[in-house]
Amino acid sequence: MRLLFHPALSDITVEGILYALSDPVRAQIYWELAASECARNCSNFRKLDNRTLPKSTLSQHFKILREAGLIRSERKGVEMHNTIRWELKERFGDMLSAIANTYAAQNSRRPHSGVRSRADGSFEPSITSRKGKKTS
Repeated sequence: MRLLFHPALSDITVEGILYALSDPVRAQIYWELAASECARNCSNFRKLDNRTLPKSTLSQHFKILREAGLIRSERKGVEMHNTIRWELKERFGDMLSAIANTYAAQNSRRPHSGVRSRADGSFEPSITSRKGKKTS
């Protein structure tokens, strides 16, 4: 079994984070992980924005998030459990907050998936259908 690559904190770059979060699906996965109180497996994200994503697509998205240093993945049997890397908050917290707030503002103008910033500075996913109905 191959070992998973997780970059050292000192090897994480702004460019890598921006690339990883430039895709709306990856951004939504990251913000949902940030809002979660526990590790979540990849299958929890099969259905995003009222569409079902293939497992191979999800695997690629998680790989990009992991290699950018945004998440930590751990194999448990046949499942992959994912959490965000909380240690990033000190170094990249302002940038991550700005990205979340920008996605939230962008998505408030058009009804579909995005994130909302909570009053305490954490993030809450906002998943709505293209018709504007809240799905979760």
